[in-house]
Amino acid sequence: MTDEKSPLDAQDEVEQIIKTAKALGVEVDETDVAQWLAAMAASGTMAWEVDEEAGIYGHEITLLDFDKATLERYRRIADIVQLPDLPNVETAVSLAGSAAQGMIQLYPGDCDYFERVNIKAETHEEACHVLAKLMRDKALDKIEGPGYHLVFVRFGTWKEDVVKDGTQLKSGSSIEWDPEEIKAAKMQVERASGEAWEVPWEYGCIDPGWCKMDWVIAEEEKGHVVNASNMLDVTWEATDGSITPLDGFIDPYFQEVYLEADSVPLFSKLAQQVSPKSLDDYVQAITGQVYKYTHEHINYGKAAKRMYNIFRLTGRHQAAALIRELFDEPAALLYQVWSLLRTIDDASQDESTIDSETLVQQTDELIRDVMETTEGPLESEIVMALIRLRDDLTGRKDLGEGLGELIDESRAKVEELVNEFFKTKLMGIPEVKEFIESLEETGG
Repeated sequence: MTDEKSPLDAQDEVEQIIKTAKALGVEVDETDVAQWLAAMAASGTMAWEVDEEAGIYGHEITLLDFDKATLERYRRIADIVQLPDLPNVETAVSLAGSAAQGMIQLYPGDCDYFERVNIKAETHEEACHVLAKLMRDKALDKIEGPGYHLVFVRFGTWKEDVVKDGTQLKSGSSIEWDPEEIKAAKMQVERASGEAWEVPWEYGCIDPGWCKMDWVIAEEEKGHVVNASNMLDVTWEATDGSITPLDGFIDPYFQEVYLEADSVPLFSKLAQQVSPKSLDDYVQAITGQVYKYTHEHINYGKAAKRMYNIFRLTGRHQAAALIRELFDEPAALLYQVWSLLRTIDDASQDESTIDSETLVQQTDELIRDVMETTEGPLESEIVMALIRLRDDLTGRKDLGEGLGELIDESRAKVEELVNEFFKTKLMGIPEVKEFIESLEETGG
């Protein structure tokens, strides 16, 4: 629990936030900031709660940022992506990332789900095989349908270097399966020696590792397409009641909003397994990601999202409040444009069941968004590229293999604008600037 501030201290903090925001050229609602700071001060570090009226639960700080008006939409999408409960399988599905922060992130990129999956089995090996069947059955059941199709599944870990379709995959990396490989329950690769190797789906049982399933889903009534992923945190519950994570680590619950209140018993059971050090470990892990996105693979939009979580969970509420205000700035809309370009690429494949008119509507919106939020040479280049993309979708001009290249180039240009916006604003917040610069000394 954070120390309670006096009313005078709280007002001083609000005034300082407003002063800094004005210097950044960012609009702030004084009442909203004051209420948010008060809620932060009253919350517990590890505390989670249930919103009985909405039927959701999660870390109480996370629930403050969730927009309950979107609940029906996210539950509808969850019906496609979540794994089912079975007699020997318990699940708890949640929203994560920007989708769980709809009160502040008005322009979410993807629709990220996180599902806890607890498998009751006599042995670790049996639990892995249950998981393999569970994931493949889900993939086959939802491989395609009206307005959605499966893009890929991650299941298993390479235990040696291989080459697939000319690309070298390192030992220890996650195994990615496309829909045709999932149907066949096998994939073709080459060993480092050049020897052909037919890898069965069950190979993933050796070390399931990072388990994730990705779909593209159309919301035709809105003229939108969205990438919806489901990250799985899988545990094995032995007959003696002991619980073992299949990937070696039970994820903490600091950024999820759980969508089904009847899964509270599973969550409560797993929450007891979360280490008291989990907050420190979580902060350290995403601090490393901030370093990555500010020093290696530059993406200040992603860095901002992670720093918001770091600062709000470690009591640095003034800096968190300022970062929070950046997400609903018009220029932050470009982050969504950057993400949706990839989604349109996935949705426009030849085998897609998604109506092309939905993709055209989405592209029209992206053109409008870019024109409303940018100016200068890059704006013209991005808009012209989006018009070419629209021509391809409508059949006016087939770009063929050039479509992927066009989208990659467009995303790079949008990313440049996103970086410029977020970097300028973040470095204008003294505590954030100091934090980023400290990473240069420690290397993350």
